[in-house]
Amino acid sequence: MAEILRGAEIFVRSLIDEGVEFVFGYPGGAVLHIYDALFQQDKVKHILVRHEQGATHAADGYARSTGRAGVVLVTSGPGATNTVTGIATAHMDSIPMVVFTGQVSTALIGNDAFQEVDCIGITRPCVKHNFLVERVEDLATTIKKAFFIATSGRPGPVVVDIPKDITAASTEYIYPAQISMRSYKPMTKGHTGQIKKAAELIKNSERPMVYTGGGVILGNASTELTELVRFLGYPITNTLMGLGAYPSSDKQFVGMLGMHGTYEANMAMHECDVLIAIGARFDDRVTGELDKFCPDARIIHIDIDPSSISKNVKVDVPIVGCVSSILKELLDQIKQSDFMKMEISSHPWWEQIDKWRKIECLKYQKGTDVIKPQAVIEALHQVTDGDAFVTSDVGQHQMWAAQFYGFDKPRRWINSGGLGTMGFGLPAAMGVQLAFPKEKVACVTGEASFVMCVQELSTCLQYGLPIKIINLNNRYMGMVRQWQEFFYDRRYSHSYMDALPDFVKLAESFGHIGIRVEKSGDVKDALEEAFLRQDRLVFLDFVTDQTENVYPMIAAGKGQHEMHLSPQDRELA
Repeated sequence: MAEILRGAEIFVRSLIDEGVEFVFGYPGGAVLHIYDALFQQDKVKHILVRHEQGATHAADGYARSTGRAGVVLVTSGPGATNTVTGIATAHMDSIPMVVFTGQVSTALIGNDAFQEVDCIGITRPCVKHNFLVERVEDLATTIKKAFFIATSGRPGPVVVDIPKDITAASTEYIYPAQISMRSYKPMTKGHTGQIKKAAELIKNSERPMVYTGGGVILGNASTELTELVRFLGYPITNTLMGLGAYPSSDKQFVGMLGMHGTYEANMAMHECDVLIAIGARFDDRVTGELDKFCPDARIIHIDIDPSSISKNVKVDVPIVGCVSSILKELLDQIKQSDFMKMEISSHPWWEQIDKWRKIECLKYQKGTDVIKPQAVIEALHQVTDGDAFVTSDVGQHQMWAAQFYGFDKPRRWINSGGLGTMGFGLPAAMGVQLAFPKEKVACVTGEASFVMCVQELSTCLQYGLPIKIINLNNRYMGMVRQWQEFFYDRRYSHSYMDALPDFVKLAESFGHIGIRVEKSGDVKDALEEAFLRQDRLVFLDFVTDQTENVYPMIAAGKGQHEMHLSPQDRELA
């Protein structure tokens, strides 16, 4: 006979049966029954954040680093609305997350009751799906559906809005072992005929290019991708979201592509005759001006989401399904043909790529006493042996981390790519550190981004999270300043960050260690000192060059082959 449980108890038992490890949340009146039920068990760990936005970003960081759904619990009204930025962040980057929001009792919905908002209406544009639970009998099944939807197909955030009276009512507890939804059946196996077409196109290419995005990482297909690319001998580039899907230290990797990608990656994209796009969505920061994108290429597009096919760029061979299984079948097809591997040492296409590489598009001025932000990231890579989990906020520091850290493993680079959410870095690092307590976790941030979720320093102290915060402090909203310098005749309208705190004292006031670094010769020593403190959070405030900009750069309205490589190049253009 099934147990009779209250809705709050059903909620907690459902999370236990789903295998949930952490819930990131903040209590309030509409979810107090649930918090009381959480108090009476010890299998699901609740992490008390200091702001609901922090809860969503922490769950997001947990999800990106583990591949499992992040879980959030907040109250109704402002608790729910405070999660929207984090939900939208996860939605843009296809991150599996289940967000549980409290709601006023069902009898009060629509009456403008205290702390009532239409959570379903508010979140509908930025979720994969959302539910309002109207009967306690539906609660367990709805939770199962939420996790299934969030983690299958193209992942994404799901919101479950739970009225308070549902958590107080009682019913039998039955948690489904599996779920089937008639209206939602993600495609997993790729079409064999299309895979054969792709294999034939690849075999006959002369200037091929492999372009991969976050879908490879989300689909756990890095092993299959690496095997395929090494067998082909083709050049490969990753998007910002795809870094680490293929080892950056490998000779076939030509760097990140896009607005701040490498010269060789963007030029190879522009000149290729066959483009193999895998788990990527052809977003505007990658393509540049669409009319100029890959003008001579036949395009193969592999993706789990059929709505992404030909959405931005028309493709010649679409293949919908699970990336890992498609790559396995594609490799089998190629091996059965008379394919000849492209040799890096002698093929004309690689000779051309090597000429582009000699431009050294990421070079920057070294040897000055002023700290260059790029040098901080290079030193971070050295000190951590290139094996840390690195989260970032959004702006110049994010691009420098992407360009200079060098990721050889998937799920090590944790950043807000699609929405570009300032404030993401620290709470995301919390989620990563909780998931991997013995691993090195670094948050690369800027002073403008960091203060947006600074209160989570308190959460880090409470749970003993030894994150290392790398603050590239140039006293500006750096990317805003860069655009104002380039395109607004140096009218720096409200981009200078005046009245900043003393970050060392700030970190110390929260119970952490603060270190201020002002000379380039002290950078590596400071990082080494920080990482020796394995049990403490250390805030490193690097006072960096205010005038440094991110290069290369593709300006709005330009093609991938129309990059600015340096300040001198920009002035001449």
